[in-house]
Amino acid sequence: MTQLSRRRFLSISAACAALPAGAVAAPSAQWRGVALGAGASLRIEGLDDAEAAPIIAAVEAELERLELIFSLYRPESQLSALNRDGRLTDPAPELLDVLSLCSALYDATEGAFDPSVQPLWLALAQGGTENEVEAARGAVGWQGVSVQPDEVLLPRPGLSGLTLNGIAQGAITDRISGLLKSFGLTDVLVDMGEIAALGRHADGRDWQVGLLGPDGAIRQRITLRDRAVATSAPDATRIGGMQAHILDPRGGNPLHQAISVSAPSAAIADGLSTALCLIPREEIALVLSRFPRSKLEMLI
Repeated sequence: MTQLSRRRFLSISAACAALPAGAVAAPSAQWRGVALGAGASLRIEGLDDAEAAPIIAAVEAELERLELIFSLYRPESQLSALNRDGRLTDPAPELLDVLSLCSALYDATEGAFDPSVQPLWLALAQGGTENEVEAARGAVGWQGVSVQPDEVLLPRPGLSGLTLNGIAQGAITDRISGLLKSFGLTDVLVDMGEIAALGRHADGRDWQVGLLGPDGAIRQRITLRDRAVATSAPDATRIGGMQAHILDPRGGNPLHQAISVSAPSAAIADGLSTALCLIPREEIALVLSRFPRSKLEMLI
C-alpha cells in the first residue's frame, strides 16, 4: 500500500462531442486552480466560458466533497475521523464502495493490498525505532476492520488506521468522470495520477496515453476508450528517503519497478497497480482474473 505525494497535477479534458477531422475549432473554456492539494486544470471543448461555468463549479464542489471523505491531510475528513476515533458512524456511500473494493483486493492478493498499513507507514516516516516499527506492524490487519452500512470500526483505536491512497485517487477519478458525463460531455479524459478515458479525442481517435517508467520517462503508449489506467512505481517516492513508498504488510519488499494496469474503472486499476507491485510475476494473471476486463499494460 502507498502514501502518495501530493505533488501532482490534475488535468481534465472534455468535449460535448468528438469533432470530425478537419472541422473548424469550436469554442473552449479553461480553468486552472487547486484540487486535492495539487495544481489542477480543466479544458472543455465546444463550450464558451459562460456555458462551462456551472460545470466547472460542479467539479470544484465535487472534489471538495470527496476530499472531505478520503483525505488523510484534512482533520475534518471522514477518513481522518475514523483514524482518530477508531469509529465512524454514517459513513458516506462513496467510502463504503471503496472499502468494499478494498476487501475484494485484499482477498484476491492474499493480503498484499491492505489499507490498514497506515500505522506502519507513519512509524517509518517518523523514523521510529525497530521496536516501534514492529509494534506498528502488529497493528496492521484488514481482517480486523469492521465495515457495516451504518458504521466502520477499527480493531485497535488509537493504534489502528487506514490509508486509501492506493485506491482513492482512482475512485475520485471515476466520480469526476461520471459527473462530467452527466452534463452531456461524451468525450472526457481525466488525469489525476490515474487516468480515465471516456469516448474519443476531438480528432475522432481513441485517447492516447503514455505510461511512465520509474524514471518518469514514457516507456510505452496505449490507446484507451471507456477504460482507465493506473501506474504504480514503488521507488518513485521513498519514506524518509529510504523505504519504497508501497509497503507490503506481510513484511516483503516490492518486486517490480513499475506496473500499469487498465480496467473498466480507475478505482480497480489504481488498486491493482498498487497491489501487483508486491505480487510475483507468475501470480499476476491469477489476480487479474478476479477482476473482469482488467489487463496488465506494462511491467518493469
